[in-house]
Amino acid sequence: MNSIFRPKLFSVLKGYNIQAFQKDLFAGIIVGIVALPLAIAFAVASGVSPEKGLITAIVAGFIISLLGGSRVQIGGPTGAFIVIVYGIVSQYGIDGLMISTFLAGIILILFGVLRMGAVLKFIPHPLIVGFTSGIALVIFSTQIKAAFGLQIAEVPSEFIGKWACYFSNISSLNIYAIAISGGTILLTLFAGKLIPKIPGSFIAIITMTALVQIFDMPVNTIESVYGEIPNSFSFSVPTVDWTNLPNYFQPAITIAILGAIESLLSAVVSDGMIGGNHRSNTELIAQGIANIFSPIFGGIPATGAIARTATNVKNGGRTPVAGMIHALTLLLIMLVFGRWAKLIPMSCLAGILIVVSYNMSEWRSFKSILKGSRFDIIVLLTTFFLTVLVDLTIAIEMGIVLASLIFMYRMSKINGVIQHESDSDEIQNYNQIPKKIEIYEISGPFFFAAAKRYQETLRNLKSSTSVLIIRMRHVPFMDTTGVRNFTEIIKNLENRKTKVILSGVNSEVMGDLLKSEIHHLINEENIFDNFDDAVEAAKKLL
Repeated sequence: MNSIFRPKLFSVLKGYNIQAFQKDLFAGIIVGIVALPLAIAFAVASGVSPEKGLITAIVAGFIISLLGGSRVQIGGPTGAFIVIVYGIVSQYGIDGLMISTFLAGIILILFGVLRMGAVLKFIPHPLIVGFTSGIALVIFSTQIKAAFGLQIAEVPSEFIGKWACYFSNISSLNIYAIAISGGTILLTLFAGKLIPKIPGSFIAIITMTALVQIFDMPVNTIESVYGEIPNSFSFSVPTVDWTNLPNYFQPAITIAILGAIESLLSAVVSDGMIGGNHRSNTELIAQGIANIFSPIFGGIPATGAIARTATNVKNGGRTPVAGMIHALTLLLIMLVFGRWAKLIPMSCLAGILIVVSYNMSEWRSFKSILKGSRFDIIVLLTTFFLTVLVDLTIAIEMGIVLASLIFMYRMSKINGVIQHESDSDEIQNYNQIPKKIEIYEISGPFFFAAAKRYQETLRNLKSSTSVLIIRMRHVPFMDTTGVRNFTEIIKNLENRKTKVILSGVNSEVMGDLLKSEIHHLINEENIFDNFDDAVEAAKKLL
């Protein structure tokens, strides 16, 4: 367990000094300020009260930095979870969300204990871009009501129904809300360039809130929609209906997979920025612990946040201490200034989330993939449209299955059975080989996607063949289906009175063949490491 779970904090504290602390302190405070509007906006967009976003950033953010496997990872609520959380709350309520998040935490810990950190890095890039871009479009579509101040009692959850509802209620738009959301977008994008040390989103939220209060603008605020924002949080356990527990596993798995992918992706990006090397399994375990404690204190799912992690690095953060200070900064803001957060206009939060959705969209990567392989395009578009039009859970599941099937199809095309003619350059030293000896070579893994094709090719062997040499020097492994089909091939050849000799079988493949008792069909003395020896044995069998 020690080799699996080794938090970076305890490694970097050796030699930690006041200069390093000063850098971490400054970076942590800046990231805390950046996280404030985002935490509130993500919570509101997810269909929960604003303080739940702050609680998540405080509790989960602190734990992820304290126990994580990255030096600079910043944890908290992220845009990727908005769609999932909103769906769970709509279907199962807040208690259902708490149970799903708790279960997701357990699953994440299991991912780490089972050393799945390396495996999760192999999720195909088109799949990640597909569901990330889909989430970005869904987030954007959920903010139109607040951004335009539309007077709609209840917005449909379906993407197409949502936009149809917007267009049918366009006459109720609020010019003040449009001005605030537009101003927020401009300030978020450009204010940071004028004042580099203060995040644009923070400047926007302060400015727009002040303008609404000074000019008494008729727009919705957090207070008018959610009431007071509590400046405290407490420990609570959800009411569990054990008969419904199986219903929470699918959303829990979705939270766990998405959280694992996003946190490891963020850790990889930050490694490149600081020249570091994160511990993926430790990171997964820390993410799991964070998602167990977050709902207990009233929070929502959390994961590594790429934008906030990058902000941490750019402002000098180099150890997990910066992430812990970020959480403590948010705690101080919530306790001291939380009562004023209720004045924030909903259209201002919508403007911030529109910028977030644009940054999430990865439209450049999307465009680049569309110019590439047709297989990557299929995975990209399938995942994208399922995310937007159906459900993120189904999109991830179908995307992984589709990517796996395409991979297996492409691997089966790479693999092949080659017939060597007796006068070929490959075996020119054996041009005196009798015509009744045939030589075939299997190239590539002998697994289920290719096994049938191998079987069909070898069945077409000439009836005059007395001995068949099968070269297997380029077969790295055989799965159960491959071994079974290979056994069937040998049986058919034996029934045709064709003797089989194997050449170049590696130890792993040899072990698999012996377990299948193939030596009852081919004597072990007819299995050779060396091709020359196989040819000599074939001549003796004639």
